[in-house]
Amino acid sequence: MDFAYTVQRSGKRRKLTIVVERDRTVVVHAPMGATDEAIRQVVEAKRHWIFEKRKDPRKYRDLPHPPGKELVNGESALYLGRQYRVEVVAAGLDAVQFNQRFLVPASKVAKRKMALREWYIARANEKILPRVSSFARSLGVEFQRARIVDNRYRWGSCTIKDSVNFNWRLIKAPTFVIDYVIAHELAHLIEANHTARFWNVVRAQVPKVEEARVWLREQGQALEEEV
Repeated sequence: MDFAYTVQRSGKRRKLTIVVERDRTVVVHAPMGATDEAIRQVVEAKRHWIFEKRKDPRKYRDLPHPPGKELVNGESALYLGRQYRVEVVAAGLDAVQFNQRFLVPASKVAKRKMALREWYIARANEKILPRVSSFARSLGVEFQRARIVDNRYRWGSCTIKDSVNFNWRLIKAPTFVIDYVIAHELAHLIEANHTARFWNVVRAQVPKVEEARVWLREQGQALEEEV
């Protein structure tokens, strides 16, 4: 086999699924009783699909993560799909504020990689998590816990314990993209795999599914900039 893969077993899992992460790593999620040989056979059968996923230039890149921008006057930063001007304030602020532009204390400029990070994470908790609860009610599903997390290679995830996690960087994306990721992860509480039924559930909640997927493929790397 021309690629490596890791196996994650769980006693709660009934089906074997293969995930190609955004960094091209291959992860096999398997039931506890699945043997190494059975897993190898499934991976081999999906060999062509895995290769196609790993070489997809729209979603998987060999480029390093963007270095981020300088926090200087006239620069801009993403928030909910739009670029907003950055203004460095000499005095009177001790934390980043937003008022149709980012107001950044001059004292934070030297730590530019962290200057907006805390603000983004706070906004993600404030704006994304309530939408998770709203979509869950609409879908008629229950989750154990919803969290905002720091994950480079996934926008969202649904765990075997029915918890859902969302990448804080999503707060930089348009609302319809955020809603797509939320609906996608919650739909896994109804259908574990990406079946026709699964996509019907997602599309019933978010009509702009295809637009959101295209946006993430084409613009997703911009969300990974430090600023």
